[in-house]
Parts: sequence; C-alpha cells; structure tokens
Amino acid sequence: MYAVIKTGGKQYRVAAGDLLVVEKLEGDAGAAIRFEEVLLVGDEAGAVVGAPLVEGAVVEGTLIETRKGKKVKIFKKIRRQGYRRTTGHRQPESVIRITALNGAGKSAAWEGTVSLVTKAELDARARGLAPKSLAAAVEAPVVDAPVAEEASAPKKKAAPKKKAAEASSEEA
Repeated sequence: MYAVIKTGGKQYRVAAGDLLVVEKLEGDAGAAIRFEEVLLVGDEAGAVVGAPLVEGAVVEGTLIETRKGKKVKIFKKIRRQGYRRTTGHRQPESVIRITALNGAGKSAAWEGTVSLVTKAELDARARGLAPKSLAAAVEAPVVDAPVAEEASAPKKKAAPKKKAAEASSEEA
C-alpha cells in the first residue's frame, strides 16, 4: 500500500517503512508526526484519489533527526568588471520514518523498530571514524564466547636478501 502526501509545498509518494527527507518540521528526535494532507491512497487493486484530499486518511511517522541539507552555492559575476561573489546556504531538513498508512478503508503498518541513529553517525561508523555509542551497543548485543587458542608450529624465517646474495656469490 502507498500514499501521496503533501508537506512543505511538495508531494511525496510513501509506503510503510520508508525513510523520507522533507522540509524542516517542528519536534524533537523520536516525536510522532501525522500527515493529514493525503492526496492519494493506493495498492495493487487500485487507487483512491482525493478531491483534493482523501477524507479520513492519515500517514503516521517518527521524526528521526533534523539536520542541514547539502550546500547550495550561489555565484554572482559581472563580466569584465572584476566582480565575483560566492555564498552558500544549507537548508534545514527533517528525516522521517513512515510507520503507518490509514485511509479509504485500507491500512498498512511497519513492523520494524525505529532507530534514532543519525545518518552522519552511521556514515562515520562505516568509515571507522567514530566510536560505537550506547545506541550501537543496544542495537547489536555482544555475545561472550570463549576463544580457543591454537598452538601453531614455529615458522621458518626467510633469509634477508643481502645474506642470500652473499651466500650465492660464495658458492660460485
């Protein structure tokens, strides 16, 4: 099941479990969000299109984080005058996990759990730059298993190249 919602002056097609990045919404991480401006609700059987909204339809989600988006560079130039200016802007945005869709006699829910680990922390962990936080310890419990030490035979050391070269010259 899917729905088309309207938020921040834009329209988004969402399904249960989707991760959505929208214009900044008010609230702290973990807050419940409800989108009541649902324009369309559909599934394999067909779609119900609102005029302009589907009555009684609601899309629910959880706010994961509010962050700054990618930098947009603004470059101004007047040719042959030596005038050049560069500025930038980062638009605030919210990341939302869609948890449930209800409307037009249909409903769908996401059975997973919402993790509030930010994308920046996940990226840093993937590159091995950030220590695992308490949230990571809760997500992946450590299993204590005894490690058996294996007795290994001593390895023969290779002769250094200089000595090998001297030995071959003495034999000749």
